[in-house]
Amino acid sequence: MTTARDLVLVVLGLPPGRIVEQGDLSLALAGAEAVDLLAAGALTLDGDRMVPGTRAPTGDPLLDAAAAALVRHEPYETVEDWLWRRGQELAAAYMEELARAGAAVRPHRGRRPAMRVTETVLADTPERRRAENRLVSGEPVLTALTGVLEAWDAPPDAEEPAEEAVTTVLAAVGNAVTELEAVRLRRDVEHAAFDNIWRA
Repeated sequence: MTTARDLVLVVLGLPPGRIVEQGDLSLALAGAEAVDLLAAGALTLDGDRMVPGTRAPTGDPLLDAAAAALVRHEPYETVEDWLWRRGQELAAAYMEELARAGAAVRPHRGRRPAMRVTETVLADTPERRRAENRLVSGEPVLTALTGVLEAWDAPPDAEEPAEEAVTTVLAAVGNAVTELEAVRLRRDVEHAAFDNIWRA
């Protein structure tokens, strides 16, 4: 299992009161993939530039797809640009993969609209329990990512990642999620103003 898979399993297992927007989750999953690629030696950082390494298979199809998607010419892509590009519909891709593996089930809804992320039902699998244990144990990367998504209340003395490159990725995820929330707020304000014009 990868950090991204652990993250999506943890988020899908949240109680009903905790809602994570699909766009936020997609950005965090792209960050999780970058962290795993760093750990696998498939990626290094030069400042905030993502320098690709070897293309050795990781054993995970989505992580292999992430490695294949790295920009392999200079000037290399920034972490922020990677998050926005790779994060396109990434949460949906992970949920579909989990459903194919039998780890998650989307109840049949006929012609009704597509579900929210949190409406997916998780199967009780060893992978799910391992992901939850990883979070409860305070593993720094998963704790940081769920903290950015406001999906988990990390203890105040939670350990932080030791590697500077990992810290750079996590900071970029936090900035991207904040930026996406600002876009949502602006959109809501514009829609409210438009509605008021028609009511006047």
